[in-house]
Amino acid sequence: MDFNGIYQQYNQQIYRLCLGYTNEEAWAKDIAQDTFISVWKNLEKFRGDAEVRTWIYRIAVNNCIKQLGKRRRTRTAEIPERVLEQKEVNPRLLLLRKYISELPELDRLIISMELEELPQAEIAEVLNLSPGNVRVKIHRIKETLSKKFKMQNHV
Repeated sequence: MDFNGIYQQYNQQIYRLCLGYTNEEAWAKDIAQDTFISVWKNLEKFRGDAEVRTWIYRIAVNNCIKQLGKRRRTRTAEIPERVLEQKEVNPRLLLLRKYISELPELDRLIISMELEELPQAEIAEVLNLSPGNVRVKIHRIKETLSKKFKMQNHV
């Protein structure tokens, strides 16, 4: 396995996963970088018990959770002002990011992986959940986000 190829293939996906989790660009970049440092250090030890993508996502999720403990963040994360000022960003996308940041930790991870189009079976494997549990959680998360959008439209 070639680290450079792995990095090129998964770097943006892992960054977006971390961004969905943290809602902070710099912090997401740091966690993604830590993830690929771990991948680089452990690539020779990778046994192939899971797909490479699953293994990398598991490392990223663990790094996100570790960082949460270190920072002792509150449940929600504010969207940085510089992001709000970007006119080229779709306002609905900004709202979606805000609503995702308000979700509980596990739900943020699940929906971030779902948005990256990871198969639900892989999400289940990464998070050590049953596929049925992941399917139900995704459905409930989507309902929650949909309700928030509907409430926003009525304001």
